[in-house]
Amino acid sequence: MNLTDVFAPLGVRVDAGPVSLVPITDDVLPALVDLALAGIHDAGFMPFAMPWTDAPEEELRAAYPKYHWGNRARWSADAWTLEFAVEFNGNLVGVQGISTSNYLVTRTGETGSWLGQEHHGRGIGTRMRQAMCAFMFDYAGAAEITSTAFIDNPNSLAVSRKVGYRADGEVRVKRRDEMAISKRLVLTPDAFVRGEPITVTGAEAFRAYIGLEN
Repeated sequence: MNLTDVFAPLGVRVDAGPVSLVPITDDVLPALVDLALAGIHDAGFMPFAMPWTDAPEEELRAAYPKYHWGNRARWSADAWTLEFAVEFNGNLVGVQGISTSNYLVTRTGETGSWLGQEHHGRGIGTRMRQAMCAFMFDYAGAAEITSTAFIDNPNSLAVSRKVGYRADGEVRVKRRDEMAISKRLVLTPDAFVRGEPITVTGAEAFRAYIGLEN
């Protein structure tokens, strides 16, 4: 028996052309911390509702692994978060995830991601979102997928448009110490703009683990 026999999410891998979504095992975490510390966005801008990148370096180094360990520990049928490290042509470039609540009833989840700043502007953000959405629709039985982005984050909104999301309202939220407007977006299978065909490892075990019938 190995770790994936007892925690199937760590056995899921999605390959789509040059993009691979790979499990965030403990040996991957240090490289992700280094990638985040090298920069994700300009200091004057905050793309995340939870401003985790504002943390001092030593605090982020300690907190980032705990976040992923916490996701594993909190995993349940009522709420789970599946996150992958993203590789592009074999190089680590970021993280792509999805968070759900009562998934067997709602069949929906919200995507979230980050990409090392040096890898921006190369179309990777679109490819990794397409790979995640294809996995959720084709292998995990999703009926819709949501996303959010601040209205002053054109790159994230552009990715959503390319993938086929439609606007679904706006909400005023606190960002750092100011008000910001967050746009909600929704993607359905019929509107999904696919990218490279995907190849998935570990799908059957994952489906069984989250309570889906094979």
